[in-house]
Amino acid sequence: MVRAAIGAATAAGARDVPVGAVVFDSTGKELARAANAREALGDPTAHAEILALRRAAAVHGDGWRLEGATLAVTLEPCTMCAGALVLARVGRLVFGAWEPKTGAVGSLWDVVRDRRLNHRPQVRGGVLADECAALLDEFFRTQR
Repeated sequence: MVRAAIGAATAAGARDVPVGAVVFDSTGKELARAANAREALGDPTAHAEILALRRAAAVHGDGWRLEGATLAVTLEPCTMCAGALVLARVGRLVFGAWEPKTGAVGSLWDVVRDRRLNHRPQVRGGVLADECAALLDEFFRTQR
């Protein structure tokens, strides 16, 4: 699943950080994928996770609820994206690289495991972490 997210990340525009996200239904069928598009769309909320969740909700058939779905992403989600996947009732989150500066799934915050919230997805982090981090390293190396 993270390999699919890596594939999605390659669709990011030249100015967007190459983060990819893919939503799968409970059977493993891909519902939607997206890459970061903040620069391309001029939208601060156009993170890969948000775009993929929106697209998946549009095709899932249960409105905005993505119960039983898995979100695979190349980078640990930020607070906005972690909050969105909790609100969407995503059943499982699988991500690649850890994000110590803004990560909200254990690095800086842990939004998805907050017991005060009414939904807590299963989480598996660090999957293909080196490969996912390499995408980011290469992008930022060319930006300097």
